[in-house]
Amino acid sequence: MIRKEIVLPASRTDVWDAITDPDELASWFANDVELDLRPGGAAHFRWGNGESRSATVTEVDPERRLAFDWDDEGAVELTLEDDADGTRLTVVETVPAWSLALDLQASMLARV
Repeated sequence: MIRKEIVLPASRTDVWDAITDPDELASWFANDVELDLRPGGAAHFRWGNGESRSATVTEVDPERRLAFDWDDEGAVELTLEDDADGTRLTVVETVPAWSLALDLQASMLARV
């Protein structure tokens, strides 16, 4: 299991949009995203290299928490909290797909 905290220089609303809006996710995580944002909802992520992964949403608490289980293996929990410098995003994952992508997103937001 990997636990990572990152402070993003953005509001909780903006960070929530970045991790839940398919268009936002397509700009930094996967090229094509489908996300049914409710417990039991399906999530599909497709990358430009042909790779794809599917997941099932297990928990949604808007602007606070999103969790899902990958269909092939692993799970991801994303928790948002206010921070003096923006929003603290805590990611707990059993397969580290989000960690590198979140580092890249933080770098992009820091340039805005």
